[in-house]
Amino acid sequence: MNDRATGAAQRSTNPSIGELRLVTQPDSVRTRAGAEHWVASAYLRDVSPYLTKVLLRAGLSANGVTWLMILSAGLAAVVTGWPGLLSAFLLVVLVQLQMLLDCSDGEVARWRQTSSPQGVYLDRIGHYVAECGIAVALGVRAAGGFQPASVWISLGLLLGMLIALNKVENDLVHVARAYAGMPQVRDVEDVRQPSQGLLRTLHRIARLVPFHRLFHSVELSLLILAAAIVDALGADGLAARGLLVALVAAAALTVVGHLAAVLTSSRLR
Repeated sequence: MNDRATGAAQRSTNPSIGELRLVTQPDSVRTRAGAEHWVASAYLRDVSPYLTKVLLRAGLSANGVTWLMILSAGLAAVVTGWPGLLSAFLLVVLVQLQMLLDCSDGEVARWRQTSSPQGVYLDRIGHYVAECGIAVALGVRAAGGFQPASVWISLGLLLGMLIALNKVENDLVHVARAYAGMPQVRDVEDVRQPSQGLLRTLHRIARLVPFHRLFHSVELSLLILAAAIVDALGADGLAARGLLVALVAAAALTVVGHLAAVLTSSRLR
């Protein structure tokens, strides 16, 4: 048995919360520029060790927890397509659960020392399912239900495609570097800065008004809830439709800006 396996075997399946925080929430995790969402920093990392403790006692593997995260993401997308206020509240709850499980799967992996490429891959699948699925289902919500010929469903599909493309632009940085035999890029803000003057200025402005973050499942769910409240007060679907149009426009701009930022930053050099 190697040292890693021995260390994992020696760790308790019923650790204290303090032990979990020490081992599974190092500074390298909590200070990541791109991989740590603000809700994790704000409150989920405070809560996640309690769930992680339960999952460890239940004997779930890290990948098993990630599959639960994917399930939550899929359910979030499904309920998005149901018109009404109740489904919007349920969407927010499911997305928060998805993000909590997203914290816990990594914590289980770090505690058991079972981090793997398969786990990273499944984690990415979960985020694609959540963000792209919610975007597509927003088109169904805006249409008032599933109507294949509706322009709103077409816009939802377009939004889902743009969000997927935006995520792919980031993921392909790692693919390109791997193909070129380069080391993994550091997840720090300095590396993400464009090197050219105008783009660097625009990047700083985007950080002050970070509308590119609207396409994360957390922000999408909160925006959809806000639109559902407005519609429930008498807008009769106009808020959901207006939100969809605005998100499509913002996503198109983000895809172009993100591509330019990647090509002019140090991430591919």
